[in-house]
Amino acid sequence: MNTLLLSLSLSFGIAQSTVPSVTVQTLAGKKVDTGTFSNNGKPIIINFWATWCAPCKRELSTIAEKYAQWQKETGVKLIAISIDDARSMARVAPYVNGQDWDYEVYLDPNGDLKRALNVNNVPHTFLVNGAGQIVYQHNNYEPGDENEFQYYNEDEDIGAVVPAQRLAANAWMNLIYTNNNFEMGGRFESYEPRLAGYPAGQPYIGSGVGYRYAKYRMSDLEVTVGNFFEQFGQGMIFRSYEERYLGVDNAMDGFRIKYRPYRGIYLKGVMGRQRFSFEDGLVNGAGVVRGFDAELNLGEFLDSAWTCSGNLVIGGSFVSKYQEDRDPLLELPENVGSYAFRVNYTTPKWNLYSEYAYKINDPNGKNGFIYKPGQALLVNATYSVRGFGASLGAHTFDNMFYQSDRAAPTPFDLNINFLPPLTKQHTYNLPATLYPYATQPNGEVSAQGEVFYKWKKGTPMGGKHGTKLAVNYSSAYSLDTTRLGAVDDTTRRLGYETNFFSPGKRQYFQDFNIEVRKKVSDDWEFAVTWLNVLYDIDIIQGKPGKQTVYSDIFVLEGLHNFNEKNSVRFEVQHLSTGQDQGNWATALAEFTFSPHWFVAAMDQFNYVTASPEEGVEPERLHYPIGSMGYIRGGNRFQINYGRQRAGIFCVGGVCRQVPASNGLTVSITSTF
Repeated sequence: MNTLLLSLSLSFGIAQSTVPSVTVQTLAGKKVDTGTFSNNGKPIIINFWATWCAPCKRELSTIAEKYAQWQKETGVKLIAISIDDARSMARVAPYVNGQDWDYEVYLDPNGDLKRALNVNNVPHTFLVNGAGQIVYQHNNYEPGDENEFQYYNEDEDIGAVVPAQRLAANAWMNLIYTNNNFEMGGRFESYEPRLAGYPAGQPYIGSGVGYRYAKYRMSDLEVTVGNFFEQFGQGMIFRSYEERYLGVDNAMDGFRIKYRPYRGIYLKGVMGRQRFSFEDGLVNGAGVVRGFDAELNLGEFLDSAWTCSGNLVIGGSFVSKYQEDRDPLLELPENVGSYAFRVNYTTPKWNLYSEYAYKINDPNGKNGFIYKPGQALLVNATYSVRGFGASLGAHTFDNMFYQSDRAAPTPFDLNINFLPPLTKQHTYNLPATLYPYATQPNGEVSAQGEVFYKWKKGTPMGGKHGTKLAVNYSSAYSLDTTRLGAVDDTTRRLGYETNFFSPGKRQYFQDFNIEVRKKVSDDWEFAVTWLNVLYDIDIIQGKPGKQTVYSDIFVLEGLHNFNEKNSVRFEVQHLSTGQDQGNWATALAEFTFSPHWFVAAMDQFNYVTASPEEGVEPERLHYPIGSMGYIRGGNRFQINYGRQRAGIFCVGGVCRQVPASNGLTVSITSTF
């Protein structure tokens, strides 16, 4: 028997009439106030994008072919704002140079400008006139991006569970008011009831205000009271952020000060509690978080002539959490401190970044209440020139779960820090949702290398339109540790010894992938991708006894433009493996009727659901789903109907299980 569930996701926001004053970063690490964006009285296009967003990259690559003509005719300047966070922002400079783009590119790693402009998903484009006023915006969305994983319903064949209520709805409305240097805002939320499988941590119930704040900015001083998001360095000891589609929100509720006493010197101080859940309004956790961050940007601090060939940024942070000890058996530290140091050196071609973090002993439910300190080290290096980009990174994490409640119910709740995995965030359906990697905070050693190259037009490999190549390799291992015997209670409580930055014998993950993208004519473009993935499903998804998955994935993508307004994009994907769920095939077709309509259909086919040696009879299941949407300005309406298989939805290395479903999903997003 099939049962239909209707789920509804709404999001509304009041947008700014001018570009707000928010700090973003150049690819060289310098801070820029977005309120100073200008183009000598000529228009500016501000485009929000990410390296993991396939529609974003297609849009910017298409514009790149016409950008010189646009500039000649109108003088317009395009500013690309990357919302890549700590997981993937090291990829931005190599990717941009590998694509040979001429845009101004800035980083918005914690989404400050994104939130200020009420951008709900990417790509999102704003047109700013010569007077600095936002006169137009477009929320350009194609199926196959973020919302693809919000299809919830019931079907006995696919193991879907019928919820008590057949109609589920998530709704948000943001309001922001500004008056010169003063700003205040709030977000009304409603979960009546919440969508199935949402959020990642504690359940959200009812309706009410989930976020509210007031901010005052005066010259080089900014003060915020109420809720806020913030990040120190790459977030290894402090990051407060939101991933709405994933259902992660650890917003601070308290007090924040930002101060620039002199050019190039940046100070931050925060104090408050974290969002824990939602029950007819915001519910905060029990622990108190306090932190301070200082940064020195020598390129701004010193005379520019001294740093014309490079720039050095040095920073340091200290964070402490307080929680009362009520354990009758253990003597637990009530104050747990952590510190981090970072250095970033950039030249026009090179970007070198390293950060080290240390946390004192923090017995908690995730590490078995051991009294061992934690530490982490991150190293990234990128090199890029026109048409070529390369990056190499490595990190190690040891006992770095850091939550403001030592008894937090799940790994998603009350996280103070953020530990990004060093893996590529795929956009294709099969690799993105079946076997994505999630960070292992208690111990991992990971490395990643990536190369982007563009063969120029007119060369033997480039042909008439050029050819693009992307090669990526990443691997994650356990940490090399030695378990301490119970010589005495003190030794036993330390848990284990670590050979720092030394990989253990167990490999958690490996991903080697190659992509070749070629425009063969004015109307046709193709991309071919191959991935070889090793996946320890026992560790990553917590499925004891399951075999490590070895899979090969092939993807063929094509795009045909019928004319300037109408196009079709298709994907054919195949995953082959002898473990877990067996082989999968996916076919997708998207029809776009610019500037307002799109229609899409996708079918996923699990035609061998188990390997023969597991003794399970093969079963063949189809998961068809259709989508239709209408876009106008900052408004988007989308409706989906069909089957959605159970899978994994990941953003920034944080993953949650998505239940199987068979039903209808309606999504409405509006920024006005």
